[in-house]
Amino acid sequence: MTYLPSFMLSGKPGLVQYQTWRPAGSQTSEATAQTSPTTLGTGVRLVSTEKMYTQGSLTTTDNALDMAIDGKGFFQVLMPDGRIGYTRNGTFSQNAEGVLTTSSGYVVQPEIQIPAEAMSITISRDGIISVTLPDGVEAQEVGQLTLAQFTNPRGLEPVGETLVVETTASGAPVIGAPLADGAGSLIQGALETSNVNVVQELVEMIEAQRAYEINSRSISASDEMMSYLANKL
Repeated sequence: MTYLPSFMLSGKPGLVQYQTWRPAGSQTSEATAQTSPTTLGTGVRLVSTEKMYTQGSLTTTDNALDMAIDGKGFFQVLMPDGRIGYTRNGTFSQNAEGVLTTSSGYVVQPEIQIPAEAMSITISRDGIISVTLPDGVEAQEVGQLTLAQFTNPRGLEPVGETLVVETTASGAPVIGAPLADGAGSLIQGALETSNVNVVQELVEMIEAQRAYEINSRSISASDEMMSYLANKL
């Protein structure tokens, strides 16, 4: 089974739109002026949404090429258009040449080739990949995985397939080995699942529904009162 990490979206409250009837400083008499504006709210609009890259829970798969990042960082992947994509989805496999790739066949960077005759594959917490060959007693190192970190990961641009790309808002990636310079560690045979707390999201949805109902009833009550006054006057 392939686990695709999904990251919680957070919506900014938005800008409140106002109509100003009387600006601050308007004359209220010859010697006095209004100290605050008279404004009427006309609603709000969403300013932005962002991905929250909090740590998701880890699940064991026992697949030697599955890797989870415990902490900060992104895997690097060479996309078909030549750009480098970044992902926390560590569902990896090998192509016909033994090169480490994503499930879509995109080559993981730096490129690592695993010998076809390898009997076992070991990935250390700091990203060193070692294999045991039939004629060897000791494990042989075949490559070193690195992780990319960003000053502002929320500025990364999603491009699909759990991949994101660098933008001016995210800043340039800082590449380093796992466990170095604040980067997370690699957990072999595990994958990171979604960081969305379903129970919490359901509770917040119910709260939003109740708030909407209260506002709707308030508007209805105000309309009924105005209608009553208009009919009695």
